[in-house]
Amino acid sequence: MDERTETGLPRAVTIAWGMHEVPQRGPNRGLSHERIVAAAMEIADTDGLAAVTMQAVAKSLGFTTMSLYRYVSGKDELLRLLQDAALNIPGPIDLPDDWREALRVWAGHIREGYRRHPWVLGIPRGQVSVLMPSSVRIADLGMAAMRELPIDDGEKIGVVLVLSQHVAATVELERHLADEGPVTVSAQGAEMLDQVITAERFPHLSAVIKAGYYPGAETEIGSMADGMDEDHGVDDDYEYGLDLVISGLERRLEQQQAQHDEQGPAA
Repeated sequence: MDERTETGLPRAVTIAWGMHEVPQRGPNRGLSHERIVAAAMEIADTDGLAAVTMQAVAKSLGFTTMSLYRYVSGKDELLRLLQDAALNIPGPIDLPDDWREALRVWAGHIREGYRRHPWVLGIPRGQVSVLMPSSVRIADLGMAAMRELPIDDGEKIGVVLVLSQHVAATVELERHLADEGPVTVSAQGAEMLDQVITAERFPHLSAVIKAGYYPGAETEIGSMADGMDEDHGVDDDYEYGLDLVISGLERRLEQQQAQHDEQGPAA
């Protein structure tokens, strides 16, 4: 549960935006929200998200756990701040003039953030996270990429949500495949799969599996994780998803223009 301030804003939001007063009493010796988040980031990058605890962060900084509670109310608040720091897009961003390329560049920056800190995908996103500085900046950049499009803000936000979810999903898939490692199916294993994944039972997918898009199509076939390179793999799925959204948006714009032309100029 996110602790709220008197304004109704979650404490994590006010801390991230620099609106929360730093404790003035008690031992601090240089302790700050920034140092706490940086220490938590180092732990997460080294040992994973599960290793991030109030005790572990306090120990890495040379403070008692109680000292941290003067700055963050608990682990949930710490994770909110950690999520915001992990998704930060550093520096000024120059987006291409063409909205299609601008959306690709924008999505690429989000993808880089998730790839730098893939553990951030383990922190739930919701109403609080979208009010944090990094999320606001990400959304603003997405809107900037579509600034010249003749669609309303609601539609632009829809594109931002769909593309950002696509980016997160493909990075998560990439991470899971890498964690799983190669899967090699022997000739006997492939034959066993052929007996259960038949054209009669799965008329639309069996041919796809036999063609090699899934493990088990042929002798000693590698896993999908082996394909995560320039030849085929998650990169291709990522680009294909971008193409679908962008081409769909292009089609929508064409339809709107055609409808406008049919109606003619307003009287």
